[in-house]
Amino acid sequence: MHLKEELRPAEGMALRFTEEFLRLEDIRSLMDLPIIQNPANGHVLRLAPENVQFCGDSFLRLIAEFGADGAWKNRMLAALLQQLLVYMSRLYQEQYRQGTAPNPVLRAFQNLVNQHFGELHAAADYAGLLHLSADHLNEVVRRHSGKTVLTHIHERILVEAKRLLLHTEHSVKEIADQLGFADAAYFNRWFRRMEETTPLLYREGIREMYR
Repeated sequence: MHLKEELRPAEGMALRFTEEFLRLEDIRSLMDLPIIQNPANGHVLRLAPENVQFCGDSFLRLIAEFGADGAWKNRMLAALLQQLLVYMSRLYQEQYRQGTAPNPVLRAFQNLVNQHFGELHAAADYAGLLHLSADHLNEVVRRHSGKTVLTHIHERILVEAKRLLLHTEHSVKEIADQLGFADAAYFNRWFRRMEETTPLLYREGIREMYR
């Protein structure tokens, strides 16, 4: 999912490939790259001009090869993709400083948030599912991600709220219900605190951007 969050023009390219593709014998090792595994739960890479140039050139080579009919096309696409993902993994490790395997408690917590963010909003709920105290869970999550448990939960709810506001015609009350809020008024206050705007104004602005 891609979500543009600033009301200004932007352009870019998206690269899509399947998990099955990454499991091909010749390139199976790509599955272990940090940019694929995302051990730090990072969502953005900051690119210097030379990084933008490299990535842009790589995308153009991939596009050209994809549209060509030359021999060994799939092998060439795999090689170009491998080069780009290894390069991005270097940037990932530099920026997130993750040289080791992800903490198992953090990863388990993140998986649970993805499953239950629409119904469970408290740190104690997730601590209970992991058979930990809330204080211990918060300590581990903060140490390995730089964010509190509550921040992780709220960020995941916010992403889904924005997706529903942009892509559906659900009312604010319906979205509030779907995300587990007691009522629409509470959801409005929470959203304003997170985004400094109301859900309806956000919907109006984000749809104007994509019109």
